[in-house]
Amino acid sequence: MKVGVVTFPGSLDDVDAARAVRTGGHEAVALWHGDADLHGVDAVVLPGGFSYGDYLRCGAISRFAPVMGEVIAAAGRGMPVLGICNGFQILCESHLLPGALIRNDHRKFVCRDQRIRVENNRTAWTSAYAEGAEITIPLKNGEGGFVADQATLDMLEGEGRVVFRYLDDNPNGSLHDIAGITNAAGNVVGLMPHPEHAIESLCGPGTDGLGFFAGLAAVS
Repeated sequence: MKVGVVTFPGSLDDVDAARAVRTGGHEAVALWHGDADLHGVDAVVLPGGFSYGDYLRCGAISRFAPVMGEVIAAAGRGMPVLGICNGFQILCESHLLPGALIRNDHRKFVCRDQRIRVENNRTAWTSAYAEGAEITIPLKNGEGGFVADQATLDMLEGEGRVVFRYLDDNPNGSLHDIAGITNAAGNVVGLMPHPEHAIESLCGPGTDGLGFFAGLAAVS
C-alpha cells in the first residue's frame, strides 16, 4: 500500500512515521499540509508533534490545512487514517473523531513507556493484535487528556469504539482511561501513544508498535 504521511509546520514525528510505514512493508509518501492532493495514497498517517506551535488549541489550525479537506473526504469514503498524538488532536478538531484532548490533569508534560490494552482489533490499524492484548509503546504529551460528554462516552463504550485503554495508571486524566478511539466505520483511528517509536528492538521499548503498520489493511 501507498501510505501518505502529512507534514505540518511543527511536525516532529513525520520522519519516524514514514520509517515505520516502510518497516511495515508499505511505501511511504510525503504529503505537505498546504497541498490539497493526496497523490494517490491508500492510507494516511497524521503524525505527532506541535503543529503550528499548538497555538489556539492543539490541532485547531491544522484542521484547516488544504490537505485536511482531502483527508476528510477520503476518510468518508473509507480510506484508513491514523492520527498519532497531535494527529489524534487534529482528527478530533476535524470532527473525524468525537471528543477532545485537553491539558494533562497534573499540568505536566509526560514522557514514558506506556502499557495499553487493545480493546478493539477490528479496525484498519489494529488487526494484527489480539483483542485484549497488552502492549507497551512510548507516550509523550502535555495535552493528552481525552474528554467528551457522557452521551459520547456511552456511545463509544456501547459501540466498541474505544480501541486502546491505559493500564497501570492514567498518565493524563483521560476519561474512562481512554488512550485511543475509532470512528463507526473502523477506518479512522486516533491515539495518544506513539507506535512509530516502537517498531524495532534496537531502540525504544520493543516492537509492539509495528503491528499498526505491518497489519494495515482496508476495513472489510
